[in-house]
Amino acid sequence: MVIINNFEEYKSYEGKEIGSSNWHLIDQDEINKFAAATLDHQWIHTDPEKATTQGPFKSTIAHGYLTISLIPYLWKQIADVRNIKMEINYGIENFKFGQPVLVNSEVKLQAKLKSILNLRGVIKVVIEATMIIKDNQKPAYVGDVIFLYHFND
Repeated sequence: MVIINNFEEYKSYEGKEIGSSNWHLIDQDEINKFAAATLDHQWIHTDPEKATTQGPFKSTIAHGYLTISLIPYLWKQIADVRNIKMEINYGIENFKFGQPVLVNSEVKLQAKLKSILNLRGVIKVVIEATMIIKDNQKPAYVGDVIFLYHFND
């Protein structure tokens, strides 16, 4: 895990890979809970029997937005940004899903610092987020996550 204490330390990673999270297993229970929370009960996610016999992947798959929603959790395994008053999830851009995440797959997040700007005391950080699927050549997705940080003075 990378420890970042201030803007200058963060800036030193610009254009570089920051790191990777631990592997995270996405099982049917997690998929079902996400479906319940988002009211998205499409059978390809929640009906293992139908997905196995009629689905294109012969298995249920995680919701794409479930995999995106893991970013804050997995990001905290990559970087510990300290000495901040507040961190805000500001946006996501340019996400492309390249591969479905089958139930019981393990995934991890790789993070690269694309850019960092000091906007009069508010630090805007753009992280290129890539979700890797264990034993799969193509990533689940690649896209940009934008955080705003308010460092302590």
